[in-house]
Amino acid sequence: QVLLVESGGGLVQTGGSLRLSCAASGSILSINAMGWYRQAPGQQRELVAAITSGGSTTYADSMKGRFTISRDNRKNTVYLQMNSLKSEDTAVYYCNGARLATLIPPGEYWGQGTQVTVSS
Repeated sequence: QVLLVESGGGLVQTGGSLRLSCAASGSILSINAMGWYRQAPGQQRELVAAITSGGSTTYADSMKGRFTISRDNRKNTVYLQMNSLKSEDTAVYYCNGARLATLIPPGEYWGQGTQVTVSS
């Protein structure tokens, strides 16, 4: 089995930055794509960003130019650097992992979620 543990959420003002981390353990050779989904109250769950084991990245249009996903394969950890944060970025962010090289549809493995709150 695969365990995903994420951290780095918190409260930040509009225009500020946060960095999320997600560390994988267990049967990590089962994982190709890793990344994040997010869900705000009353909203649909949406893909934020994804990265394959080879380093190919995918971003939702609203995050392009503001968010950067990266991966440290030696540490089995993926990072999401979030800059120029807006109120609409407020959500619970969930780390996600997949055996396939895509998170669309969502992968099989989920983290516990971390709250990101952007105040104005």
